[in-house]
Amino acid sequence: MRSLLAALLFVLVSSQLVFAGGGKAYPLGAEGFLVGAAPPPGLTILNYAYFYSADELKDSDGDEVPVFDDITVWAEVMRFIYFTKKKLFGGTYGQHFFLLAVNVDLDFKAPVGPKRKRNYDDFDVPYIIYSPFLLSWHLMQGKLHLVLDIADIYIPLSNEDDDNLASVGRNFWTIEPVFAITYMFTPRLSASLKLMYDFNTEQNDYPTPMGVTIDRTPGQEFHFDWCVSYALKPNFRVGITGYYYRQVKNDDFDFDDFSGPPALRAALEDLEDNQGRVWAIGPGVWYQQGKFFLSLRTQFEFGAREMTKGQNVWFKMGYVF
Repeated sequence: MRSLLAALLFVLVSSQLVFAGGGKAYPLGAEGFLVGAAPPPGLTILNYAYFYSADELKDSDGDEVPVFDDITVWAEVMRFIYFTKKKLFGGTYGQHFFLLAVNVDLDFKAPVGPKRKRNYDDFDVPYIIYSPFLLSWHLMQGKLHLVLDIADIYIPLSNEDDDNLASVGRNFWTIEPVFAITYMFTPRLSASLKLMYDFNTEQNDYPTPMGVTIDRTPGQEFHFDWCVSYALKPNFRVGITGYYYRQVKNDDFDFDDFSGPPALRAALEDLEDNQGRVWAIGPGVWYQQGKFFLSLRTQFEFGAREMTKGQNVWFKMGYVF
């Protein structure tokens, strides 16, 4: 009974995009080509279309979790970036705002969860993202580009559905400092890296498969997106992109007022120690025409522990006004 509870709890925690512990606010691999090269002063609008599919969920030993079948995720993200002409510490000051919608379709090998179903799905807007403080630098005659984002703030809309294992709604906040860098080794060859660290607030009334709720503080997370690209033409690049994710602090369940059975408590205590991690790598292309640019990338996950192992596709378009 305890092992089955642990397996089911494993897929319950944070059903958005991937599983196990942590907050999982950031959709891994969202950025790639020239991520450290911020746009010029003025308004830039970006659109991200995202698809993720996985049919394997790995435990801490890399073995498959027996109750999981597959997950499919679609997401549409609009991002608005505005850089002013004001200078701070030698950098250009700006802000940005994200609005996104997510659809999750989740299948199990047997009926599970509060509704005793094999399939759960949901479509919703889980949060909005805002950063009040961006700084960008373009240095070394255009060879080095940096962006400092003091914090992306994931503002929940408190629309979590406790009866739906695929619920994308959230009732806790994530604060995510970001630093991005792009270095042009030559006009054709570049490397980019986006580093992020996530702090999560308490999640009230986290649902368990036995109908008991408990407060939880998702563990802190470190992750980065990366890209190495080569310009076949000045406006056309090919590259290799990827990401790494690692939960670095345990989840913390609040057992002070816990009224569930001992077996459930033991399973939750086991779950506290689960720290997910995963790598991904894949090809991509980038194209620019005047003020318009786009990129298409796919990434294949490997080395997954306490997480799903799958593949994603990112299609990104942008226009600089």
